[in-house]
Amino acid sequence: MHAFRNRTLVFLSATLLFLVSALGLVAVLGLAPQSELSAVHAQEAAAAQRTITVVGEGKVSIKPDIARAIIGVEVVKPSVKEASAENKAIVEAVLAALQEQGVAEKDIQTSGFSVYAERYGPEGPLAENDLRYRVTNNVNVTIRNLDNVGTLLDAAIEAGANNIFGVEFALDDPSVVEAEARAKAIEDARTKAEDLAQLTGMTVGEVLSVSEIIGSGGGYYASNFSERAAYGLGGGGGAPIAPGELELIMQLQVVYAAQ
Repeated sequence: MHAFRNRTLVFLSATLLFLVSALGLVAVLGLAPQSELSAVHAQEAAAAQRTITVVGEGKVSIKPDIARAIIGVEVVKPSVKEASAENKAIVEAVLAALQEQGVAEKDIQTSGFSVYAERYGPEGPLAENDLRYRVTNNVNVTIRNLDNVGTLLDAAIEAGANNIFGVEFALDDPSVVEAEARAKAIEDARTKAEDLAQLTGMTVGEVLSVSEIIGSGGGYYASNFSERAAYGLGGGGGAPIAPGELELIMQLQVVYAAQ
């Protein structure tokens, strides 16, 4: 009886050992191809992730065809009624002067109107009876005849305008020059990508994505004109205003596939 049990135990042990060995062999045989497959997948994934990212810049110089300015009237009087009435009269005179210089009504737009009580003087708070009231009215003006900018600003000053600022030159329709700048930016990006690829032993593939760097979405302008010019107060021609040239700068980030 004991011998039978011993033989049974030996048989079961041998069977178990055989099964464990067989499973181990299957596991080894299964792991080898799987590890090789993983390595292949890793190489393919690495190749798929290879990219070249560059920023291309396109520049286009062009002469502006419009000018913009903020022209305002500021009046300070002992009462709101007086300040408002005088401000209104002067603004009407300024608008009439602008229209006489050829500015269309559609190119004049109110940009700000304010009434402010000046409650403090050089020596501190003012009594209620001593308050003075400041009324300000500003308009945005688009000037389409650039030869007339200085004369027009002088005419506004002679009519009573005492605030002129924010003078800038621009393009009425920048879409054409923006398209040209974008094309140059793409060209520049491709050149940079080719240079990087040559340095790193890669080749440039297809474009994966393109995005504009500038938040405005339309590039930005560099001008040789100072916004704050010195304006003449009449007498002997207009203020010395020179429009110069605008330089549109467009920046694009381009991602290329690399091989």
